[in-house]
Amino acid sequence: MLKHPQFDPVAISIGPLKIHWYGLTYLVGFAVGWWLGKVRARKEWTPLNEEQVGDLLFYIALGVILGGRFGYVLFYNFDQFAADPLSLLRVWEGGMSFHGGLIGVMLAMWWFGRKLNCGFFRIADFVAPLVPVGLGAGRIGNFINGELWGRPTDVPWGMVFPQAPDALARHPSQLYQFALEGVALFVILWLFSSKPRPTMAVSGLFLILYGCFRIIVEFFRQPDPQLGYLAFDWLTMGQILSLPMVIAGALLMVFAYRGARS
Repeated sequence: MLKHPQFDPVAISIGPLKIHWYGLTYLVGFAVGWWLGKVRARKEWTPLNEEQVGDLLFYIALGVILGGRFGYVLFYNFDQFAADPLSLLRVWEGGMSFHGGLIGVMLAMWWFGRKLNCGFFRIADFVAPLVPVGLGAGRIGNFINGELWGRPTDVPWGMVFPQAPDALARHPSQLYQFALEGVALFVILWLFSSKPRPTMAVSGLFLILYGCFRIIVEFFRQPDPQLGYLAFDWLTMGQILSLPMVIAGALLMVFAYRGARS
């Protein structure tokens, strides 16, 4: 049985200014995504040039932050929002949802694509291989904060999280998500997109893989306390929100390759 290292969530403190590790992980994710985007922009078949990558990143950052916060409040904490609508604006209290962030990013890509007169899925296919870097960085931030811990377990790498309501060893599910949603998803998508693919194929593969990885990890992750299990003592909100992603991704792959053959 291991014990969580209890990192100080504040990375840098200068007087009243406090910079948290979680914020730095977001910054690292955006910075690496920007660099990888410039690398991708050098491919002759990509829709963006290197200068446009920075503009796109600005739109995506807004989509991640606003969509992630809105999604968390609406999907995972709606009762609090109904009782106190201003809780939506209190981002410093924490709470971000990947599925809400995904919707925000989709809207940002649509808006950016309109400005460039470029199809939505061409932008989405460009962005998809960059996303896992940010996802992985965010999961490291969750681990540093000792939040979003897993379910109780007796595996040798089970970890006691001081913030948990008990002293039980739990799955370090943040690291599972880092390995799947961050590392594995990035490697597969980066290799798959290293050659020209039919429009929608890269986006479809992203949705399939992320949805499957998230559904798997939810079996090890403790559900949010305000929701708990939604059914069968194992079904979670994360799994319900991820299943449509898998279905949508499969449809995109079918349309992509059927269109390429026609």
